[in-house]
Amino acid sequence: AGMNTRRVRRALAKLFEGHIGKDVVSRAWQKTRAAWQAWQERDLAGDDIVRLILDGTVVKVRLDRKATAISLLIALGIRRDGQKVVLAIRNMGGESEAAWRAVLDDLTSRGLARPDLVIVDGGKGLEAALASLWDDVPVQRCTVHKERNLLAHAPKHLQDAIKAEFNDMMHAKTAAEVLARRKAFLARWKLRCRAVADSLEEAGERLFTFLRYPPEQWRSLRTTNAIERLHEEFKRRIKTQCLLPCAETAAMLFWALLASGQITMRRVDGWQTLERS
Repeated sequence: AGMNTRRVRRALAKLFEGHIGKDVVSRAWQKTRAAWQAWQERDLAGDDIVRLILDGTVVKVRLDRKATAISLLIALGIRRDGQKVVLAIRNMGGESEAAWRAVLDDLTSRGLARPDLVIVDGGKGLEAALASLWDDVPVQRCTVHKERNLLAHAPKHLQDAIKAEFNDMMHAKTAAEVLARRKAFLARWKLRCRAVADSLEEAGERLFTFLRYPPEQWRSLRTTNAIERLHEEFKRRIKTQCLLPCAETAAMLFWALLASGQITMRRVDGWQTLERS
């Protein structure tokens, strides 16, 4: 919260019957900061990451005495046993190609091997950064983000129909059904609202990469929801603060909530068949 050691000592005085001094608070802070720095530099070679989910979230911090929006770029890995693990939390000015390339270069410098699949939100900067590093890695575009894009291209009175038809397509039981409904969706909306059909076609085959994998995995493959849930939990815990004191504090607090177990992650859906991917 940007508190100084005197205020922290005063806040804890009753709880610990006055046995907390500024030096104790300072040592606790230095220990936490050292753990955060070690986490950022840790070796990733032994994590056996097979998939990456990449996404950013915007938070407000105090910068030059002004409220400034910054992006926290998050890299979430999926281990071969299906367990999710946060690999990086970086504070950046935005989600440009250069910003995402800096995150990816940091991951590879710490030993991250080429993943088998990357799941993204569809941002141009991120896709360009991926192409410049791993141009042959399969990419899955998030279907939730694409749904929002489709609705943004449609007048309000058509949005319910578009949403229902899009979800029927994406949640069909077989690959053949998905592709048949995709064809029908495009044929229908090219006539009724061409911008919606064009938006779906813009994503191309990357929106349907999940069809290459066992159906048990489709739910976890289609979206960046795993990271979105982390964003929601983080923002729920900072909502009482108008501003975080600085960009570094924002990233460190996100990590601390994970490191302390206040935010936990389970295995991905369909992890039992991950070896068959």
